[in-house]
Amino acid sequence: MSQTPRKRLGQHFLHDRHVIDRIVEVIRTGEPVPIVEIGPGKGALTIPLLKARGTLDVIEIDRGLAEMLAETCRDIGQLKIHITDALQFDLASLGREKIKVVGNLPYNISTPLIFHLLQQLPLIDRMVFMLQKEVVDRICAEPDCGAYGRLSVMVQARCRAEQLFNISPGAFTPPPKVDSSLLQLLPLTAAGCDIRDPGIFARLVAQAFNQRRKTIRNSLKGLVDEATLARAGIAATARAENLTVADFKKLANFLHDTHSQPGHSCG
Repeated sequence: MSQTPRKRLGQHFLHDRHVIDRIVEVIRTGEPVPIVEIGPGKGALTIPLLKARGTLDVIEIDRGLAEMLAETCRDIGQLKIHITDALQFDLASLGREKIKVVGNLPYNISTPLIFHLLQQLPLIDRMVFMLQKEVVDRICAEPDCGAYGRLSVMVQARCRAEQLFNISPGAFTPPPKVDSSLLQLLPLTAAGCDIRDPGIFARLVAQAFNQRRKTIRNSLKGLVDEATLARAGIAATARAENLTVADFKKLANFLHDTHSQPGHSCG
């Protein structure tokens, strides 16, 4: 199966059989719900998953790759290829109650794609992705470290994030200039998530980390006053990276409750 990787699409094709087997084993654990693969490429994961499950949906923006994959998998199982941009794909269009979303995500769209999928979490049972290690480090980062930021908080507020194992550049063709990691995201229940207004939460987190070197008192000026910080048990002199995900949720919920009172607007 010959296809030159396209740099503009961030294509790096997985070929290491040992790595492929480890990833497929991770994907196959858990509930036997339908699987959607993003960026199947040459079918390194597609083929073993299709052999195991008999049916699979894949999202591929590269028409040439999609046609080659369709031919390769013709006699393996029922492969439905959606030739489109994953950033625009609506999982609800598949008509499934729950979906497992997996893939070797192109580095150049990984972060916006994760944000896109976070908006569709009620449909998602689990996500398993290969990503640039630096991105996975940021997603899984804890407070009080440089990697902890908006991406960490937004993902961890909605999912349990697990960095499973690292993957060297040599596992791909062409080899990327960075290491990769396998990430698993397990959506939290509604009770576990406990965000009353996702819009307020997203605005709060974005503003806090927009000028992360400032104290919370200053970075959230115009959105949160010191009295609200005190009610939430957050020091006004703390910086965004010092706040836990639970702190951000608590603060956002205080804001929601305040704005829900007569005479207030969430703006």
